[in-house]
Amino acid sequence: MDDFGSLRFRPFEESDVAVFTPLMKRAFDDDTQRHLGEAVGGPPGYDNGDFLRNYALHQASTAFAVYHEQEPLGVVIVWIRPDDENFLGCLFVDPDFGGRGFGLAIWRFVEARFPQTRVWRTETPGFSTSNHAFYVNKCGFHIVKIEHARDRREASYLMEKQMNK
Repeated sequence: MDDFGSLRFRPFEESDVAVFTPLMKRAFDDDTQRHLGEAVGGPPGYDNGDFLRNYALHQASTAFAVYHEQEPLGVVIVWIRPDDENFLGCLFVDPDFGGRGFGLAIWRFVEARFPQTRVWRTETPGFSTSNHAFYVNKCGFHIVKIEHARDRREASYLMEKQMNK
């Protein structure tokens, strides 16, 4: 387990699916409620464990279960590529812990853990303006492309962060 400030990170395991799926559901539902006014919503499998099984446990991904004071806090999933142009696939924090800087601390851990990265890329839903603000204003990403911009539900923001070497 890696300590980073008040957070503890350990590799995501199969047993974590049952622990973190309810947190993921709360996080994505909270985002959907705030931005679309709908009670539930997220990517396929976010609410039944399939998303975490398919991505956090994928052999090509690197995923961490994140804890704060022994409490499950969230998950981060990254894809580390041989060309050092890496992809942030998912980062979520239990909304009960929102607004306390934990998301940024998780991101800083990722950057510190993978210092060889030349470029980080990620993608986030077009409707999720709080995600846009987080990635751009807090983490230093830039929006490089907006797909399906005219459709609020289908829009997707592609973002990059060039790392200084």
